[in-house]
Amino acid sequence: MTSETALFNNDLLTRLPEVRGRLTENADLGKQTWFRVGGPAEILFKPADLDDLATFLQQLPDDIPLTVLGVASNLIIRDGGIPGVTIRLLKDFTKVEALDDHHLRAGGGTTDRNLAMTACKHGIGGLEFFSGIPGTIGGAVRMNAGCYGVETKEALIEASCLDRSGKLHTITPETINMQYRHTDLPADWIVTSATFKGSPAPIEDIETRMDEIKSKREESQPIREKTGGSTFANPHPDSSWKLIDQAGCRGLRHGGAQISEKHCNFMINTDNASALDLEQLGETVRKRVFEHCGTMLRWEIRRIGTFKEGQSITPAENI
Repeated sequence: MTSETALFNNDLLTRLPEVRGRLTENADLGKQTWFRVGGPAEILFKPADLDDLATFLQQLPDDIPLTVLGVASNLIIRDGGIPGVTIRLLKDFTKVEALDDHHLRAGGGTTDRNLAMTACKHGIGGLEFFSGIPGTIGGAVRMNAGCYGVETKEALIEASCLDRSGKLHTITPETINMQYRHTDLPADWIVTSATFKGSPAPIEDIETRMDEIKSKREESQPIREKTGGSTFANPHPDSSWKLIDQAGCRGLRHGGAQISEKHCNFMINTDNASALDLEQLGETVRKRVFEHCGTMLRWEIRRIGTFKEGQSITPAENI
């Protein structure tokens, strides 16, 4: 770890419980995000399994901030990095198993695409939409992710979550009030696994549907760029991209960040953008859309961490 990225120097590691997994100081996270920007994690924890994670949470001091990352596909990590402990669910948390010809169980760190591919392998239809969502099951449950008219809540039966104290809970779509790109899941709860229901279908039909989703994404989204998922949630009944386009923001640039020409609800890191460039561009778009039509777009991309010294975001209404 070079001195340029080692931004945290307060010996947090000495205050943490012993683990069977891996603890890393000043872990470089920027290169792991889809935008390829952002500062380090003060401490990155990769738990060995559910028991390791639960024990860690039970012993973690209350004053230490806790953040959970998936594959960082729909995320901006600010340039100052993430204070406290950042958790990534790998190994045991990335397994998927078919329970019968209708149901699958997936770990919270499983990619959405892997869930869809496993369902296909076992002839379980109705989960193809997950192949078009760039994230993990934990993130899909937390934000009720979806695409092409289908949402996670339509397939989710239940999920297991650990709270900040290490206690295990079972949730359902009803208990966390799953709505469009929103749930009431507490911010410090960690989705460790989830069970989904599909229906038996010919594998060939499932493959065809997944191919259609892949083609639609390639045709309409800048998936081969350094980008994230949709930047803003659609304000019913409008589409964010239409409002952004109507406000004249297609192709808009700020520093190394740009609104995609191909799909203007996507931002791109075109030329060594900083996290600040991306977030400031998004706020500029929000202001211009509001001035154009009176709608204040709601961020769908998460923005976490701290700014570097001297950095700040100009509020959207004051840009």
